[in-house]
Amino acid sequence: MPSEEGKRKSSSSSNVTAGPMSCDENGVDEGFPYARPAVCELSGDIRVSPSQKTMYLVNPSGGGGFDEKGEKRLRPYARNDEFLLPAVVEVTVKSVASPEAAPQCTKQHRVPAVVFSVAGYTDNFFHDNTDVLIPLFLTTAHLKGEVQLLITNYKPWWVQKYTPVLHKLSNYDVINFDDDADVHCFSRGYLGLYRDRDLIIAPHPTRNPRNYTMVDYTRFLRAAYGLRRDQSAVLGAEPGMQPRMLIISRNGTRKLLNQDEVATTASELGFNVTVAEAGDDVPAFAALVNSADVLLAVHGAGLTNQIFLPTNGVVLQIVPWGNMDWMATNFYGQPARDMQLRYVEYYVDEEETSLKDKYPRDHVVFKDPKALHTQGWQALAGTIMKQDVKLNITRFQPFLLQAMDELQE
Repeated sequence: MPSEEGKRKSSSSSNVTAGPMSCDENGVDEGFPYARPAVCELSGDIRVSPSQKTMYLVNPSGGGGFDEKGEKRLRPYARNDEFLLPAVVEVTVKSVASPEAAPQCTKQHRVPAVVFSVAGYTDNFFHDNTDVLIPLFLTTAHLKGEVQLLITNYKPWWVQKYTPVLHKLSNYDVINFDDDADVHCFSRGYLGLYRDRDLIIAPHPTRNPRNYTMVDYTRFLRAAYGLRRDQSAVLGAEPGMQPRMLIISRNGTRKLLNQDEVATTASELGFNVTVAEAGDDVPAFAALVNSADVLLAVHGAGLTNQIFLPTNGVVLQIVPWGNMDWMATNFYGQPARDMQLRYVEYYVDEEETSLKDKYPRDHVVFKDPKALHTQGWQALAGTIMKQDVKLNITRFQPFLLQAMDELQE
């Protein structure tokens, strides 16, 4: 049978053995409102036919959780969102009784396969990490690069954008599952990706049996992007040293309207301040974040860049008006602590939000913002998430000083 000659490294072999399929479908987590999708692990004679969107499993016993047709269907995107899933390519695992009942191999691989989707909310840096990159790390890091990635809902620009990460996880060229006529054969494989909470990784017997942490993930990213700083500056360690602060600018919603005033105040307090907007050049922005000691931003995807901060760096999150406690803590506050970063948060009051210019003070957005959260994401997206903020500098200054103090050893 023909062997695969990848541009980076060949993963060809002819070693296949019979084996079963097991699926983790326990996605319930009472503390996490988003159910996790199923993930299936296969072993034995596995034949992946991208053109048929099917993974054939030679399975003489017929056991392993298949339906009456001998099939198991999954949409391999690592966020179980009913709104998103219809757009995710459905992949079928088909149990067949003998090798003759499966298509003939055209390419053999000596490493495991991982089939997953980059549909959904990708191209949002938060979701790129929570829905793809961290789950991919959880699923494949233990394989030390000896894994073949097959991506459905393939986006060439997305693969290009995250090439350093994909190359760090796999020694082989990615296969475009949406445009491949071969039948790829493996002895082990995964359909879907294991995930934990957003930017949070905890020990778990199935989805994280090796007890990876967010510290492991941040170290992995430093290696993937060649980031040089492992530790933040220590205040007072060098005479005249100014700690570096990066303020992430936003041009859409939740803008910091008096950003220049905040930057000036921070400079007067002793910070060396840089203001920048996160763009598509991830390696360049990762290096900029890694050069900083303090990252300041209004709640939003830009705060995900804390993954590039050096250990003991400081995250200062400006939390907009509207009962945002849970989102602030679970999306960015707890993750910062789990990454061995110091964390400071500032809650905007009624006078600092642009919502005061749009709604009367007896509106639900002021009287009972928690009620908007119970109405779902669309209600939030149309109100609270559309505000801008203008900070009261006198009120905010102590939080800048707290960020400075956090850099003391």
